[in-house]
Amino acid sequence: MLSIEGLSSAYGRIAVLHEVSLTVATGEIVALVGSNGAGKTTLLRTLSGVQPMTGGRLSFEGHAIGHLKAHARVGLGIAQSPEGRQVFGPLSVEDNLRLGAYRKRDGQEAQRLERIYAMFPVLAERRRIAAMSLSGGQQQMLAIGRALMAAPKLLLLDEPSLGLAPLLVDQILAAVVALKAEGMTILLVEQNASAALAIADRGYVLETGRVVLEGAGQALLADPKVRSAYLGL
Repeated sequence: MLSIEGLSSAYGRIAVLHEVSLTVATGEIVALVGSNGAGKTTLLRTLSGVQPMTGGRLSFEGHAIGHLKAHARVGLGIAQSPEGRQVFGPLSVEDNLRLGAYRKRDGQEAQRLERIYAMFPVLAERRRIAAMSLSGGQQQMLAIGRALMAAPKLLLLDEPSLGLAPLLVDQILAAVVALKAEGMTILLVEQNASAALAIADRGYVLETGRVVLEGAGQALLADPKVRSAYLGL
């Protein structure tokens, strides 16, 4: 579904990604792990089209997308739940969700909304209140739900467990597994490497903007270098 070949990106003169190459197949969860500053969020922002690429090639379902604006990529089926949630605080929960469907006016918005409320019942209970009044975990559910309202083929999840209590982390990751079971393709960025690799089909380890390891999720979990550097074992 997604092919990244030799991708580079920079903030001004500061190069952040250095010829990154990876693939995501239809129906997979692919985890991208690494320490802070490794370039994980920059990679997702470049895939979304909000961060320019300085080299390489991006292909989605066999078509080059590197030249497309962010809204066009959403229209093709790529949606992102960003790091830090970035919900529209003064707007209601339901208005936040409906904004996610802005590029997908196919008459199925109501059905998708009910599906998200079934997945995250607390959002249904609080649908009329301002998003800023939600807890951190509830805002994360809202951010994921908003991305799902675009009916994506590829869901980009950036640090969905960041700052959450362990019980909420389990709930969020269970939702990710449930989405995969429904056929969703997911590229998951997570600093919690053990949790991410435990549910991933495959994984990539990013260090200072370069892919340094790749393999099956369970194989990376067992890799001594990964266990030492990212799992504290």
